[in-house]
Amino acid sequence: MRPEIAVLDIQGQFRVHTEFYRADAAEKTIIMVNGSLATTASFAQTVRNLHPQFNVVLYDQPYAGKSKPHNLNHAPLTKETEGQILLELIDHFNAEHIMSFSWGGAPALVALAHRPKRIEKAVISSFSPVINEPMRDYLTRGQQYLGAFDRFEVGALINSTIGKHLPSLFKRFNYRHVSSLDLHEYAQMHHHINHVLEATTQKQLTAAKRINVPVMFMNGEWDEYTSAQDARLFQNHVRDCHFTTIKEAGHFLDMEHKAACAESQSALLGFLAAPAEPRGDRYRQAQTHHALAI
Repeated sequence: MRPEIAVLDIQGQFRVHTEFYRADAAEKTIIMVNGSLATTASFAQTVRNLHPQFNVVLYDQPYAGKSKPHNLNHAPLTKETEGQILLELIDHFNAEHIMSFSWGGAPALVALAHRPKRIEKAVISSFSPVINEPMRDYLTRGQQYLGAFDRFEVGALINSTIGKHLPSLFKRFNYRHVSSLDLHEYAQMHHHINHVLEATTQKQLTAAKRINVPVMFMNGEWDEYTSAQDARLFQNHVRDCHFTTIKEAGHFLDMEHKAACAESQSALLGFLAAPAEPRGDRYRQAQTHHALAI
């Protein structure tokens, strides 16, 4: 399964590495939005879960992965800029669906609030509008280590907190990846953390009211950092929202064990394949409960 590779020019400002997994029989295309410090490799399992039922688009943010060499990366990007990049990619690939992971939920919600015409459904995984105590502790320590460019402490912090339910092999990969990034990438995540700590829950929920497509929020049962309970705050703000909790899974969902992977796939395909109401009728909230996962 080889993707079609392209580096796209985004409004003359950024160059973005993209990977398009085409499926001849697929009728819809879904675009994936990475978490902070992540690259297209982070969605390897999710691609297997969605392809060939869907065409799948992966991309690296301008500051990360295979996009890095094509950009100057003089200053961190805001979630609004990342949201605009996503909107451009939606148009380029004619995508009908969005799926985000962790921090990727922030630019995904920004893009959805602009009501892109082609988008029919979205999946926001491992994200919540609340900075609870475990998340605040994680972010505060991350802010300290990133500010000091302490590579090894950053890697250890991720594995002992949001990544604590990952298999040991994935933890080693995570550690190698996170502890070997360029300085501008640590500065970017430091910027992300500062934004998250300064943001208010109400501001995020107010923006969510503009979303006019069905959204499924997926969270792990064991994820204390972006908990399923906290994600449910979106139910009074997103007009058509659905909630799925993946059993015995933490923050990294389908990467943690086979059962979580299978249940994540079932939830994704079930939600995306279900007929969507015409947009003009999306004024009632819908909730579904599945026993099913930065």
